[in-house]
Amino acid sequence: MKKILFVCLGNICRSPLAEGVFVHLARQAGRGDEFEVDSCGTGSWHVGEHPDPRSQAVARKHGMILNHRARDMQRSDFENFDLIIAMDRQNKSDLLSFSNLKPEEGTKVKLLREYDPEADSDLDVPDPYYGGVDGFEEVYQMVERAGKRLLESL
Repeated sequence: MKKILFVCLGNICRSPLAEGVFVHLARQAGRGDEFEVDSCGTGSWHVGEHPDPRSQAVARKHGMILNHRARDMQRSDFENFDLIIAMDRQNKSDLLSFSNLKPEEGTKVKLLREYDPEADSDLDVPDPYYGGVDGFEEVYQMVERAGKRLLESL
């Protein structure tokens, strides 16, 4: 079983949405039992909270329910997960600084939009927290495109 961890800043917007989308896509493809999927944040101020209501609304609109409580990154996550997917370059930088990974192990930390066929050179999934619901839909579209390619690559 492949273990995948999606990571953003607070674990209430982007990463729980990415977790939910990936699980949904894997189940649709009949591959749900191949993966253990979770998400977390690099910051701890939302620990224990449900996903942002706007993330939940976008997920429901696309046929998913987000059953997640925010948690922060733990050092053990670097050992417990095969692939760690950051939502933006700052998240990735924070992860690599926090980890005790050897340089050759750092390859397990990727940016989600590395898998997005429409990403071009912009590999960040923008944080929609301070914006409106349209930003959450935009994030959903990015996450779904990248999630499909990520699933294919595995």
